Amino acid sequence: MTTYYDLCLTWCWEFDADFTRLFVAACQQRGLSVLQVTHAGLAETIVALESDQISFSAFLDRTEYEAPFEPIFQYVHQSGIFWINPRETAFWAEDKATMHLELLTAGLNTPFTIILPPYQQQQSLPALDISPLGARFVIKPTFGGGGQGVLMDATSFEQVLERRTEFPHLKYLLQETITPQRIQDRDAWFRVIYCAGECFPCWWDPHTHIYSLVTSSEEESLGLAMLCVMIQQIAALARLEFFSTEIALNAAQQWVVVDYVNDQIDMRLQSQAQDGVPDAVVLRVTELLAGLVEVALRT
Repeated sequence: MTTYYDLCLTWCWEFDADFTRLFVAACQQRGLSVLQVTHAGLAETIVALESDQISFSAFLDRTEYEAPFEPIFQYVHQSGIFWINPRETAFWAEDKATMHLELLTAGLNTPFTIILPPYQQQQSLPALDISPLGARFVIKPTFGGGGQGVLMDATSFEQVLERRTEFPHLKYLLQETITPQRIQDRDAWFRVIYCAGECFPCWWDPHTHIYSLVTSSEEESLGLAMLCVMIQQIAALARLEFFSTEIALNAAQQWVVVDYVNDQIDMRLQSQAQDGVPDAVVLRVTELLAGLVEVALRT
């Protein structure tokens, strides 16, 4: 006999425990059953799936697509199961080179950018005019989050050549440094979370990573409603249900998408970690994700 679950949730990061607890609770409030899979029970789960002892109808991965979970990912893909942020779509949307061009085509502002081919594809580069990038610029690989492989204050072409070899299979972006305006003694730099059609704009310090939720009065009085307008546009391009982006207002009064699409958001509670996401946002996101599963099972 097959044991059926409405949702399978794979996760492995110890600091994801609070998010997982809240998400499972939100699912259970809707009468949805949840199969949680961590490293501890992974082998048994894979065997059970392959022998039809268990099955499920919806899936969310929080492992950042760790290789040991690959048999589960393959099962989900081959079975046509509803996957929140399916891996293939997420990889496409997280490609900074691809999304840079998509955003430009959609008429959204981005930093001035030079896209370089992977080192493995082209080891030597022609002489490049990097002067439009400014005295200090950013070097970043086309994939990766959490600042991995990023050099924020690059000053020379030699640094570009050196960085390209760190992830030789990836394209690299060279981007101008965006200096945000000051609004009421804060930098106009924001991290905006999108989930299932709803938008959660937050003031965000890119150095400390500390969030502060933008209030409805601030949206109105400071003209910050554009943040939600822009992330809805990005969501339409990215085709993801749950992601974040970074947007800044520069000195020329232009809204600039600084960091495009981030899947697998760090959802630690702010009450538990200084640089976590405001608790109210985490709670609402878990409710929205559970709602997505509920709707998917009805269709």
